[in-house]
Amino acid sequence: FCDMEGFTALSDKLTPEDAYSLMDQVYEILIHKVHDYGGTVNEMTGDGIMALFGAPIAIEDAPQRAIRSAFSIHREMVRFNDKIRKEKPIVPQLKMRVGIHTGPVVVGTLGNDLRVEFKAVGDTVNLASRMEALSEPGTTYVTEDTFRLTEGFFRFEGLGEKSVKGKKVPVKVFQVIA
Repeated sequence: FCDMEGFTALSDKLTPEDAYSLMDQVYEILIHKVHDYGGTVNEMTGDGIMALFGAPIAIEDAPQRAIRSAFSIHREMVRFNDKIRKEKPIVPQLKMRVGIHTGPVVVGTLGNDLRVEFKAVGDTVNLASRMEALSEPGTTYVTEDTFRLTEGFFRFEGLGEKSVKGKKVPVKVFQVIA
């Protein structure tokens, strides 16, 4: 999951057209950076995305690809901020929060003949969303499952156990550093 920090407050300062244009440019970045690493954007939220790596087609290094995509998104947002600051000085620095969890999901179409969506469902999706909600702007947080599968490829800082909505047991959280 990837979400922009402070979009609601920002959209208060912009015209609806400017907010739309800004988000269109941000979505362009997010979608490309997910696809660059073999991921699929499953859902566009109000100011972010939910992406899948290794679903619907499994890939062995999906957790690594997700983290590389997150780093690429953070780098590209820095460039975007430099560009947008010249065009619209009132826009504060835009930062994304990213949360990643690795595990099984069921992927398919949900709905009926009036509306159908391609969805990923399961605890993995929920926990990834919780990691994004915990993360600080400009950072990527991962669960212990993702950490174990990518340890040695990236540097992490252990953030300890965090209480997560919907979980009885605290979850070990790691911030991806490099």
